[in-house]
Amino acid sequence: MSWRRAFLVGTRLARHGNRNNSAGGLRGTARAAASGMGSSISSWWGKSATAPVNQIQETISDNCVVIFSKTSCSYCTMAKKLFNDININYKVVELDMLEYGNQFQDALFKMTGERTVPRIFVNGAFIGGATDTHRLHEEGKLIPLVHQCYLKKSNRKEFQ
Repeated sequence: MSWRRAFLVGTRLARHGNRNNSAGGLRGTARAAASGMGSSISSWWGKSATAPVNQIQETISDNCVVIFSKTSCSYCTMAKKLFNDININYKVVELDMLEYGNQFQDALFKMTGERTVPRIFVNGAFIGGATDTHRLHEEGKLIPLVHQCYLKKSNRKEFQ
């Protein structure tokens, strides 16, 4: 099995909250921008012959919230629970479900300076792990970052 195929098989798009394709806690334009998000696996994973860093960067640019996680990690569970609790859609990549997950974790290390999980990206930027994400939420900065991304994606769609 190629690493690209393994990455596809091990990748899940998590969609939480309302199952009617709304973004629940999002308001106005942000809700409209988020409404197209679904619960299926992205189909592009098997199409690219790019290196892990390029696939990671593409995933980050295509999704407002991305969590690189491991299924057995309690901090990863804590981060996913936070996004579930505030009703924000996110894409999760479970590295321990990938045949070549270590290569992707190495690429994340090169990008972020740490190998630990979760590695969380919001609006294209690395924001840290679970503790950092909780701190941003407590400071009232997490939801505005996510909304900023939805607004940006909504504006991009309007000009196409």
